[in-house]
Amino acid sequence: MSITAAIIPARGGSKGVPRKNLRPVGGVPLVVRAVRAAQAAAVDLVAVSTDDDEIAAVAAEAGARVVRRPAELAGDTATSESAVLHALDELTAERLDIGVVAFLQATSPFIPATEVRDAVAAVRAGQYDSVFSAFESYGFLWRQRPDGTAEGVGHAASHRPRRQDREPHYLETGAFYVFDAAGFRAARHRFFGRIGIAVAPERTAIEIDDHEQLALATALAPLVDAPTHIPARAVVTDFDGVHTDDTALIDQDGRELVRVSRSDGMAAGLLRAAGIPLLILSTETNPVVRARAAKLQTPVRHGVTDKAAALRDWAGQVGIALADVAYLGNDVNDLPAMALVGWPIAVADAHPQVRARARIVLDRTGGSGAVRELVDRVLAG
Repeated sequence: MSITAAIIPARGGSKGVPRKNLRPVGGVPLVVRAVRAAQAAAVDLVAVSTDDDEIAAVAAEAGARVVRRPAELAGDTATSESAVLHALDELTAERLDIGVVAFLQATSPFIPATEVRDAVAAVRAGQYDSVFSAFESYGFLWRQRPDGTAEGVGHAASHRPRRQDREPHYLETGAFYVFDAAGFRAARHRFFGRIGIAVAPERTAIEIDDHEQLALATALAPLVDAPTHIPARAVVTDFDGVHTDDTALIDQDGRELVRVSRSDGMAAGLLRAAGIPLLILSTETNPVVRARAAKLQTPVRHGVTDKAAALRDWAGQVGIALADVAYLGNDVNDLPAMALVGWPIAVADAHPQVRARARIVLDRTGGSGAVRELVDRVLAG
């Protein structure tokens, strides 16, 4: 029986946003987001077509098959179809019988896996030859004449029917295309035969071609992604601003007192009972950090100047891949560690740069149950 292959073109060169396919949105590089969307759609094979060594390494680590694209198919003038055809030829040369292709674009950070899966099923069933993602729109389109005046496209300016009296249009999102492999080879284009529309949510329609769109996608990611369950196998947290509200009381002898949440203490016990390791990682060398960790029966590394190196070392010791780690931070010194893990998480009152890099922004602030909120979501599965 033939298989369904997802093919994700991801070249190294890009003008508007340099190294675009490696830029993180919600803490996850764009190419990895596309790979994960394909995996969630339950296709048989996920392949990334690239000319770039770093993209190839990142894609392979995410579980994709890498197809090395020749330079002549990686320039600004090369079409996406040429990259998909090349990848299809390379995979077929490995004696893979590919019946359906799902062409996913890494520049679309919010590819809806359910809609990809449904589109694949429709093509496999012979309902359509090719399917593209689009969202329903009732907007009025206009064009500008050479003299600068405007005229309606598909509607008369003098007649403004109500939304319920109009037929919708469908605006292509660019996120994905699914088609019969043999038909694609013959047409050499993504649209052919009986064309179907996979209606997707409008929030999935962002395509990243410039820095403004990247910033918009980054801001939206915590809202669009927002999974109820965080499938982490280990949890690492900062201390100040995470277990505490980032303030301290100092007595006359210079001793610090901090405010913590009892619910966070319960969270540490819940993780321990579930067999999920917890580590507190702090730059501060302070008895209060050590005392709180002892109270929680939790390992602590404090006085750490390089959190990323300390995190790598600890993860290696406990034998857990960084992709399976959730790291909860609040300030810019957490960014290097957050960049390493599969689940970079921010407390609600985190620094804007931390919120921008986070895959999830919690509802609770530091010292007010943020650790408990994270742990509840880790244990929700």
